[in-house]
This record gives sequence, structure tokens and C-alpha cells, in this order.
Amino acid sequence: MAAALKVGPEEKVRIRIKVNGVWYEREVEPRKLLVHFLREDLGFTSVHVGCDTGHCGACTVIMNGVSVKSCQVLAVQADGAEILTLEGLAKDGKLHPIQEAYWEKHALQCGYCTPGFIMETYYLLSENPNPTEEEIRRGLSGNLCRCTGYQNIIEAVKLAIQKLKELKATQ
Repeated sequence: MAAALKVGPEEKVRIRIKVNGVWYEREVEPRKLLVHFLREDLGFTSVHVGCDTGHCGACTVIMNGVSVKSCQVLAVQADGAEILTLEGLAKDGKLHPIQEAYWEKHALQCGYCTPGFIMETYYLLSENPNPTEEEIRRGLSGNLCRCTGYQNIIEAVKLAIQKLKELKATQ
């Protein structure tokens, strides 16, 4: 994390962030939010701006192994961090098992919240590979969807658990 900054509001600060395995160096205004840095400066458009208050979860990314709402983090606070976005989940043109599960269970409608839900699911299953339905609901409670009613999202997480177990068994 960056040290305390002593710069004016118009001065830019050089930061270095690893996103989806690639290091990026840019100059940013100290007040720029991570969500805007990822979207506007680096082009990671799966990171959505939903509420700018941290309530909806559309901007969820994994930062240094922890789920964060990128609308609540300044880009300068992420200096030196490793970030994972939805774009970083698929490998060699193949969807990640969590992405496959969301697709197969129709766990999206308009899709705006989907990247945040998938990233939160990724974090949840990295912390607890076999959660109960109650733990799934609690784990995803910081993300909001206005379209689906959540049941297909819960079913997608359950399918993702199975897919990840099967993948692990074949490795």
C-alpha cells in the first residue's frame, strides 16, 4: 500500500499495479477511485460503476487476495497491489468454472451486476470451497441484483462448487 501522500489535489502520483498478471504504471490524481482507474485508464470494463457507495458490489475485484469494492479504494491506495478482475478469470479462451456455472444456470439477466457477483463468488469459494447455502447467501450479501431474484445465482454457486471439485480431481 502507498505511504501517506503529501501532494496537492491537481498533482499526479505515479502508481504501479498488477492487474490480471500484468504490471501497469500510470500517473493518477490522488482522488481517482480504483474503479475509474481500472475502467478508464486500463480498459477493464467488467468493473462496473453502480452506486459509488460500496453497497451494490458491481465494482467488486480481488485485491491482494481479498474481495474489495473498487469504488471505495483510491487508485493510489492500490499502489503495488495485485488485482484480479473478471477479465483475468478465463484462461486460454476457456471460461472459468464459476463463469460457466453462471452461464449454465442463467444467473444473470441484464448482466450489470454479474461481474461483481462472479468475483465475490470467486473470493467466497477461495475462502470456503464447500459453503452451505446459508454461507453462500451470507457471502454474496454485499452484492445486489435488481433482476434475478437471486435463486439462480445461488444455484450457479452450487454448480460452481461441483465444477471446481471435478476440476481439482482431474489435476
